Amino acid sequence: MPELSPAQVADRSGLTVSALHFYERENLIEATRTQGNQRRYSRDTLRRLAFIRAAQQLGIPLSRTREALASLPQGRTPTADDWAHLSASWYEELNIRIAALERLRDNLSGCIRCGCLSLEKCVLYNAGDEYGREHPGQNKL
Repeated sequence: MPELSPAQVADRSGLTVSALHFYERENLIEATRTQGNQRRYSRDTLRRLAFIRAAQQLGIPLSRTREALASLPQGRTPTADDWAHLSASWYEELNIRIAALERLRDNLSGCIRCGCLSLEKCVLYNAGDEYGREHPGQNKL
């Protein structure tokens, strides 16, 4: 199976060549080198890149994506079954983030009505101000 040049992978994946080099430095993809020291990628790199981009769209940090890919036997490219298994492990984390965003959205609508952005009262601007609750009116720089 012929290998692909960085330009070919970039064209087919919609990424830039510099992004490919970044993912390679981050140990998310691998390249071989020709006798002329040019990078070449196997065709399955395109599937790995699709996996990486899908995880990024979900807000999964690259470190977690790297761990997921490293957990595959012999560093193989993820299959549909692998995606189902690995993405299921992110399901609860995504639900927690969704709940946090919904709370933020709900507080934002209250803030739009209020408009105060008070350092003393605003849930968005001054969320979790324990010092302010314990020491009202005092400033500490």
